[in-house]
Amino acid sequence: MVERSINNNGMSAPAPAASRDTRRRIVEAAMELFWAKGYGSTSIADILHRAGINSGSLYHFFPGKQDLLVAVLETYRDGIGPMLLEPAWDGIEDPIDRIFALLARYRQLIVETDCSYGCPIGSLALELHEPDPVVRERMAENFDRWTGAIRNCLEQAQARLPPDSDVRSIAEFVLTVMEGAVMQARTHRDVAYFDRAVSELRRYFERLLAGRDG
Repeated sequence: MVERSINNNGMSAPAPAASRDTRRRIVEAAMELFWAKGYGSTSIADILHRAGINSGSLYHFFPGKQDLLVAVLETYRDGIGPMLLEPAWDGIEDPIDRIFALLARYRQLIVETDCSYGCPIGSLALELHEPDPVVRERMAENFDRWTGAIRNCLEQAQARLPPDSDVRSIAEFVLTVMEGAVMQARTHRDVAYFDRAVSELRRYFERLLAGRDG
């Protein structure tokens, strides 16, 4: 979506590139800080320092901290393809293999961060016990996009699954395994917790696929 501003004639016009760049820097700074410190522990001053801007620039785009949180959640939601799925699925055609390639991407992030990685949406969902409706809706949209991608893989493999397979439930189950595995690996600082959960999930899929043949 193209950002727009109001020109001297009162007409809508595309926002200047510098303005878009400033907004992007603010959102990216917030994404980094919310992931590293948590939403509650991140101050506006932290965001200003990380983005290298003054408070006027931030409040021009985001009247409050929650408005910035909404923008962060929308960025994750809209970027799930280029930021997560496309890198994980590059060169992989089989839909079931794609599911486990996505989980392998999370494993890579866990290892690269010495097991400090946590799913940013899952972490926010745990931290914000009673979020305002708009925040809860944006978090739900992120989970829905994720499970939608897995569901699409399962639908592509539908002919290999038992006829009574509920692909929506299976997609939600995959998300539950991923979130729980990431949380345990982070808590114990041991990727083996993630590996064991994914291994059990793989065995579940093997039985599921074998059930079609049986």
